[in-house]
Amino acid sequence: MLKLYFILLTLLCGLPSYAMAAYNAYSYTECEGSAMPYPTPDMALRTIPDSLTPVYVNHIGRHGARFLSSENYTASLLSYLNRADSLGTITPTGRKLMDLCHLVITRTDGRWGALDSLGMAEQRGIAARLYALAPDLFHNTNINAISSYVPRCIASMNAFTHQLACLDNNIEITSASGRQNNLLLRPWTDDAGYNAYMDSNEWRTVYNKYVDNTVPDSVAIKIMGTGYPFATDEEKDVAIAVYKVVAGCRAMSIDPVAERFMTLAEYNALWSAANLHHYLTHSASSLSSAPMNMAAALLKELITTMDTAAKGTNGYSVMLRFGHAETLMPLLALMRIPGCYYITDHWGTVGLHWRDFAVVPMAANLQMILLQSTTGRYYVRIDLNERPVSLIPGNNTLYIPWESAKQYLTRCLSFISYTTQIPNLT
Repeated sequence: MLKLYFILLTLLCGLPSYAMAAYNAYSYTECEGSAMPYPTPDMALRTIPDSLTPVYVNHIGRHGARFLSSENYTASLLSYLNRADSLGTITPTGRKLMDLCHLVITRTDGRWGALDSLGMAEQRGIAARLYALAPDLFHNTNINAISSYVPRCIASMNAFTHQLACLDNNIEITSASGRQNNLLLRPWTDDAGYNAYMDSNEWRTVYNKYVDNTVPDSVAIKIMGTGYPFATDEEKDVAIAVYKVVAGCRAMSIDPVAERFMTLAEYNALWSAANLHHYLTHSASSLSSAPMNMAAALLKELITTMDTAAKGTNGYSVMLRFGHAETLMPLLALMRIPGCYYITDHWGTVGLHWRDFAVVPMAANLQMILLQSTTGRYYVRIDLNERPVSLIPGNNTLYIPWESAKQYLTRCLSFISYTTQIPNLT
């Protein structure tokens, strides 16, 4: 058996880098990628030892589930389907997809990108579980919340803080949203190094080649019909539009019954392309560290606020920040959180080690919990999507002395060659 394993491994390593994607076998739900609704965590995993008392929490969250961010993919897909209908090539599966597109448009009713009821419920659930984990942090204390200027982020902040106020009205909550928070929550807006990378062709060449080799033409053919006159690469465009619409449905409480339009293998292939796009543009890769580096100001602010809390000079018991998937992906890579940092030149292996549905599902969040021991010493625990994870590579301990964690996180910052000066946030 061991010999067979090594033979298989050798064969896989000899495949083109994109071909490894065929060996991913994620579920239909997981293949929704970053559009996947937030998975409810196992609270038993979050139990805090009696010897430690939570004294402060830093929370950085993505907005909750939303309607599709724009009408572009739905409109594009409907345009293709209408043409296939007029040419008489559309298949019964294509007609079902046309009905789904109309349902998406009707359900959205112009609210493209807006937080929906599921997204609000996700934020309320996360808030309630944080309260249950450390109720003393929410009684006669001060809480600070900020968000991106984008309405779905503001609505996420409001749902979260409203839930906390319902659980204990003896807390003082201050909140703010706007472009003044861009440095922390939308750093890509003004980061010169990141924008130069995004304007380059290097990552696009990798991504486009992967799409050419991996995205299956069969998805487009089964809805448009074998007689449809596809232009060059049009099958790829149609398949990607199908993926974007179908994968985003459950976030707006629509069950698309994805297996009607794609086999699990086809869905995995399409997901792997979308996942690679997220990885190349918002995480660390062998092409560039610029996407990761733009989270430097946010990480510095987290270190500063944790440290002032340990010193007793932070005026808040909890600080909340609400941004985007693009806020969290760089930060998690910069911190080298397990499953969020992976460097390779074999692009087909990315989906085995860096998976957007595990890193940034809807309402994804990072919680840094500062705890004090009975001896007065401070420790920190890192929870990703409400699941405790190790912080320091090679050290599986979940509870790290704050000074050790501070040294590690400061070292993460020290490797960055800044393209712009990070302001003093103290």
